[in-house]
Amino acid sequence: MTSPKRLVVLVSGSGSNLQALIDACADPAYGAVIAAVGADREGTFGVERAEKAGIPTFVHRVKDYATRDEWDRALTEDVASYEPDLVVSAGFLKLCGPRFLEAFPGRYINTHNSLLPAFPGMNGPGEALAAGVKLAGATLFICDSGVDTGPIIAQCAVPVEDDDTVDTLTERIKEAERAQLVASVGRMVRDGWKVEGRRVRLG
Repeated sequence: MTSPKRLVVLVSGSGSNLQALIDACADPAYGAVIAAVGADREGTFGVERAEKAGIPTFVHRVKDYATRDEWDRALTEDVASYEPDLVVSAGFLKLCGPRFLEAFPGRYINTHNSLLPAFPGMNGPGEALAAGVKLAGATLFICDSGVDTGPIIAQCAVPVEDDDTVDTLTERIKEAERAQLVASVGRMVRDGWKVEGRRVRLG
């Protein structure tokens, strides 16, 4: 039996995506273990979830470093020390720098609450509502140096209802996003993946 692949998960907030991965990794058949959880701020519920599950944690706050590059170096070194096969941004609200991206090429993934390339940035559901689209959704992608611009791993559509608010649409997207994240990470660690230009092939 092959050894489970190692995940490092980065969080900034409550860690609901992290919890979904913790629950999935409890089943040996899933094929992964969470080696560590990192955060960019103290006192997050995400870190609390990790500690409750017995997972090592670390925190690197940007304001504790003289420059953004020093923060990026410290984060990169800490993540690398856990020898991850895959690094997962699960609501991590900081853009990592070139050093980090070079250390984990094709292995740093993020999830976003829109059907990219539509509505990148911080307000995907609100912009989807304002645009009057009938389908919103979630995208899992490989991180590059842009904002929500990397090669797409998976997408799922979430219908926009006539009476949706930003809050109700966001919540339904979150549910679909969690399921997609767990399913896609599971496929990646069990079957492998390949990045070919703008395409990501699983298996």
